[in-house]
Amino acid sequence: MNITIFGGAQPKEGSQAYEEARELGALLAQRGHVILTGGYMGTMEAVSRGAHEAGGHVVGVTCIDIEEWRNSKPNQWVKEERRKKTLMDRIMGLIEGCDAAMALSGGAGTLTEISLMWNLMIVESLPPRPLILVGSGWQSTFDQFFREFESYMPRHQRELLYFAEDVKTAVMKLESWKV
Repeated sequence: MNITIFGGAQPKEGSQAYEEARELGALLAQRGHVILTGGYMGTMEAVSRGAHEAGGHVVGVTCIDIEEWRNSKPNQWVKEERRKKTLMDRIMGLIEGCDAAMALSGGAGTLTEISLMWNLMIVESLPPRPLILVGSGWQSTFDQFFREFESYMPRHQRELLYFAEDVKTAVMKLESWKV
């Protein structure tokens, strides 16, 4: 399967978040999955590196908007670049190009990616597929969101999101998904 990984650009090599992302890339590549990321630094680099080191194929969905804003280029472990012009094109490339997605810790960009993919599945513009949010931060964030705005989200919409406490659990959830 093509697996998109969302996550923050802040983690540095050696940090717990970086090593967790690197492990996720390796676990998915060892199972034969193709990895798609935003292609740059932080979580994207770590997942790409882990997948590459495990013999996997890494796709970086990059864009001119990010490169001009951050003065960056794709990380060295990206083996196939799918270059887009705008940030929205990039996000849609990550969403539409995957059979499943996982989100590691991140900020506004990661939340945007999760929300857009989830909403596209809600309105049936995107067929349902696993969207697995990894870590207690996402679980507590969405638990609060569901409590505060429960009447806006029927159960079947909430059930489109899956939660995993760590990357190993996320991979197990992915493996149990019926494709």
